[in-house]
Order: sequence, then C-alpha cells, then structure tokens
Amino acid sequence: MKNKHDKAYLQSLIDACPEGGAVAVPEGIWESGPLHLKSNMTLQLEAGSVIRFSRRFEDYLPVVFTRWEGVECYNYSPFIYAKDCENITITGPGCLDGQGDAWWHWKKLQQKAADRLIHAESQGIAPEERVFGTEEDALRPSFIQFIGCKGIRLEGFTVKNGPQWTVHPVYCSDVTVRGICVETGGPNTDGLNPDSCSHVLIEDCTFTTGDDCIAINSGTNEDGWRVNRPCEDIEVRNCMFKGGHAAIAIGSGMSGGVRNVRIHDCQICGTDRGIRVKSIRGRGGYVRDVVFERISMSGIQDDAIQVSMNYGSSTSVPVSQKAPEFSRLTFRDISCTDAGRGLDLCGLPESPVRELVMERVDVKGKEADSVSCVE
Repeated sequence: MKNKHDKAYLQSLIDACPEGGAVAVPEGIWESGPLHLKSNMTLQLEAGSVIRFSRRFEDYLPVVFTRWEGVECYNYSPFIYAKDCENITITGPGCLDGQGDAWWHWKKLQQKAADRLIHAESQGIAPEERVFGTEEDALRPSFIQFIGCKGIRLEGFTVKNGPQWTVHPVYCSDVTVRGICVETGGPNTDGLNPDSCSHVLIEDCTFTTGDDCIAINSGTNEDGWRVNRPCEDIEVRNCMFKGGHAAIAIGSGMSGGVRNVRIHDCQICGTDRGIRVKSIRGRGGYVRDVVFERISMSGIQDDAIQVSMNYGSSTSVPVSQKAPEFSRLTFRDISCTDAGRGLDLCGLPESPVRELVMERVDVKGKEADSVSCVE
C-alpha cells in the first residue's frame, strides 16, 4: 500500500474491494477521511497499523442518515459508516485514532441544535427535513456507526478518541464485539451503544471512556416511540471497565424499549457509577427482563447500583410527561468493596419499579443507601 497521507486512499481500496474480499492496512500511520464500508468485506488492521482520521470537519460531508442521541436526522458522516449492509468485519490488532479532541468543544455549542432536533417529532418535522451538518449546529458524529445492518463482527482492535459515541450500531442484528479496547476521554464519548439492535454479543472488551462505557439505548422520546424498535437479546460478558461515568448503563434514551439483557462476569474499577438503569418522565418506553450477575466492583465514586427515573443530565428536556416503566430487573452475586453509595433506587408515583430482585448483593458505600420516589 502507498499514499499513507492521502485521506481518500483507504476509501478507494474499499470501493474496489470485491465481494467477500478484504482491505488490509499494514503497519504505519494512515491518514483518512470517513470510511464507508460495504457488504461482505473485511477491514483488516495489521499489527502496528493506525488509521488516523481527519480533524477537518468538512471532510465528513456530505451529510448521511444517522441517529443522534436517539433521534433520526441527517448529519456529518460517522468516521466509519455503513447503511443497509450485511457481513462486515473489522478485525485487529491495529488502532483507529479519531483525533476527536478537535470536536469536543462542540459540546458547549450544540444546545440550540440539539433542542431543535429532540423536539422535531413533536413539531411534525419529518426525518428527511432534519438536516444538520454545519459548524453552527455543532452536532458531533459517532465514530463507528452501522445503521440497518446485519452480521457485524468487530474484533481485536483498539479505538480511541472519537468525536462523540464511539461504537454505535443502530437498527442492527447479529452483532459481535469481541476483544476490542476503547480508550477515549472527551465529553459524551460513550464506549459502545447498541441502539435499537437485536442479538448482540459483547465479550472480552476493555473500556476507559469519557462517558458511559456501555450504554444500551432504543431512541429518545417521541422519535423513539415512532420508530418503535426495542434493543433486545443483548449479552455482555467478561468485560473490564476501568473508567467512565457508568460502567454499564441502560438508558436514558430507551423510549423504544429494552428487554432480554444479560450482563455477567465483569469487573469494574474506578468508574463514577457501576451499574445504572436510568430514565426520566417524557421518555416512555420500558426496561424489562434484565439480569446482572457475577459482577465485582471497586473504587466507585458514586453509586455502585442505581435504578432511577430521575436522571438529571438529559441533553434536552422532554416535551411530554410520559412515564417510563422498569420491571423484572435482577441483580445477583454482585459485590463492591468501596463506593460513594451502595444503592440508589428512585421510582415515580405513577410508575414504580416493579419486580426488582436482589440476591447475594454486597455493595458497601460511604453514604447510606437511598430509596425514593419523585413527585
């Protein structure tokens, strides 16, 4: 391979890749703009290879169809993107470097555009008319996003410093994420966000992030109800969480519903919170049939376990008061040696947390456990 500094070179190889073929990226630093993958291909990141993505915002235009914090729109292209494809593999042991610090200051600039987008469905604005992709709007793209795809395998590589959410499959099925390492420190740089997906396996991964390490979502508010696609049949196992807002989160964008989730045999050390199931009035949706088991934690700054319908960090305030529903949540064989607080439970009068089971849960905190209800 040549032309390491030609930002369009890797994309030209992908475009020329035959069905069932592979694009191998050898040792070295390879400059790139966004990479749009296609069906039945492998992106092979060889040992010592680094794909370093452009810091120029205009390189991620024209806009593409995406989901931004749970709402459909057209925005800057994710750095690695595929839509309506099948059988795509990205495998290691190389590195994807997003150089995302170029985008992180947009967090302070995004509020007006985010409000406009979050309220678009309630205002009758169709997704085709929700077009952003300007520096004035300042809505950051995801790093890796597959949308409407089937048969995705991500294995063995390191991905670091994306602009916002790092690995973000949307409306996908049959997704395997195995042995990747996510390292990022910017605002809202979640590690892995299955979003209205089904049949997802996440195993043997390591996360150090600037937001939630794994966040399971299914759309936000009215737009999530319209799409009405739950995130379901998700398994997370044998993962290590070394830093982030929460190691494992469900919500708060869970308006399409989350069900049939099993998270087990994981270690958490040094995150702000350990396990967090979160929502607010206006989300609607549900979280049900979720099992957390055989999880050990240490050095948790705030809550080891939080189940709350009073989440206070939503990007935009919902228009409605539609209550979420939490039911059939099981916590089993969970320990935490030192946390700010062991347990925080908060429901709503009109929607209490139902069928919550805790078996052999030993979480120690400096503050007393909290059980409350938001009026």
